[in-house]
Amino acid sequence: MLEAKLKTQLKTYLERLQQPIEIVASLDDSAKAREMQQMLAEIAGLSPLITLSADGSAARRPSFAVGRPGESARVHFAGIPLGHEFTSLVLALLQVGGHPSKVAAALVESIGALEGEFRFETFVSLSCHNCPDVVQALNLMAVLNPGVESVMIDGALFQDEVEARQIMAVPTVFLNGEVFGRGRMSLEEIVARLDSGAARRDAAALADRDPFDVLVVGGGPGGASAAIYAARKGIRTGVLAERFGGQVLDTLAIENLISVPRTEGPKLVAALEQHVREYDVDIINLQRAEALVPAGADGLHAVRLANGATLRARSVIVATGARWREINVPGEQRYRGHGVAYCPHCDGPLFKGKRVAVIGGGNSGVEAAIDLAGLVAHVTVLEYDSKLRADAVLLERLRSLPNVTIVANAQTTEVTGDGQKVTGLVYRDRASGAERSLEVAGVFVQIGLLPNTDWLKETVELSPRGEIVVDARGATSLPGVFAAGDATTVPFKQISIAMGEGAKASLSAFDHLIRSSAPAAAH
Repeated sequence: MLEAKLKTQLKTYLERLQQPIEIVASLDDSAKAREMQQMLAEIAGLSPLITLSADGSAARRPSFAVGRPGESARVHFAGIPLGHEFTSLVLALLQVGGHPSKVAAALVESIGALEGEFRFETFVSLSCHNCPDVVQALNLMAVLNPGVESVMIDGALFQDEVEARQIMAVPTVFLNGEVFGRGRMSLEEIVARLDSGAARRDAAALADRDPFDVLVVGGGPGGASAAIYAARKGIRTGVLAERFGGQVLDTLAIENLISVPRTEGPKLVAALEQHVREYDVDIINLQRAEALVPAGADGLHAVRLANGATLRARSVIVATGARWREINVPGEQRYRGHGVAYCPHCDGPLFKGKRVAVIGGGNSGVEAAIDLAGLVAHVTVLEYDSKLRADAVLLERLRSLPNVTIVANAQTTEVTGDGQKVTGLVYRDRASGAERSLEVAGVFVQIGLLPNTDWLKETVELSPRGEIVVDARGATSLPGVFAAGDATTVPFKQISIAMGEGAKASLSAFDHLIRSSAPAAAH
């Protein structure tokens, strides 16, 4: 079941176990159950501290639980956690076995202090790169707090339950039977939602921060680069991020970052954060900027946060990036997460055997269609222009697929549904003006990016597209405020370009600080 190399690596990890653990399997007579039995037997054979037993009482089969002998297990896997979820299994084994996590002590304390009963059920697909973060966070909470239980459920294996619960996006998390959230969530985010006093305490703590020399708003590649360059100058540097890593966290394959032939978004983000933390940088995560207030007589710009706190800085670098552009038609918001999706890697397996549509004929849309074609019954690609704009090599591959239809000159006008899930869409043929309907179970939107600059309106100059207008040095229309990355007018939205622009903006901010402080020093 497990490859020899993988078993060798796992055996090494399991040497870190500090106390016995028990794996309890609930199996049926299915092929998947036999696979699960084999995998669990192989894992149990790798450490004398692991025992394997059977119990057919679980509601979902095949499934298994990881716990300590004599205790009720609180970490469960309904399905075989391979693919992206194998790491979730390894961490669960280690943490249940007493190996400490690397989570900050304050967060561990917050988890342990949560009062109540929290039964989490997380529906995943094994190809989803966002799901493991959620599963691992909830599993750790279950290890640290006896009132928390975590169940990972492979949606592809338990299709009947997926249909019954109308789950059309992963990860989807239920708490005590009610929808808790969809999409990537960090451990900090989950705890903050459960801890009613967290926001108030965060605001009070942030209000006590001393002014920064450079405050970087945004934690993506541009923001990380800017922070590193600023910190290396020895000046007081802070990074404010709604979600450190930004859109890169939602990116699967990255093959054009120079000197790195291939990586994945979450891995790159982890490396970026590790690099930033090597310097004296104050990382303020999970906080959203709401307004930028230009410097007054004290020479300090102010960034007001959604939680009511205000941060001050002598200079500001905006690197808030961009988000997926929406089609903004009736039905899109209503059926978001119920058939309308933006990540084919994550949600594609939920549409196995069904008909779907991809809106957008650029590289991202065509790549999505190619991936989906291997999972679903049929893919229709809708492109607003008269021809698809993707690279030739991608178009050649797309046109070779027998279950793909391409429709050009198609303007999507509505997403339709039955009140619970998507059943189709309506588009207008731009050549003839005729209105046509398409029966699909899923609509994957891939039409580009929208800059995250709404909070800057009437503060700095924005282009008609909402991008921050910058000069060759990364300076905005407001002295002391610089910008970098996908939120700006710099062409070509690429990770490597954002990194370079972040470095440039940081050097420009440092130059500004030197020049602006010179007159004051002369007095």
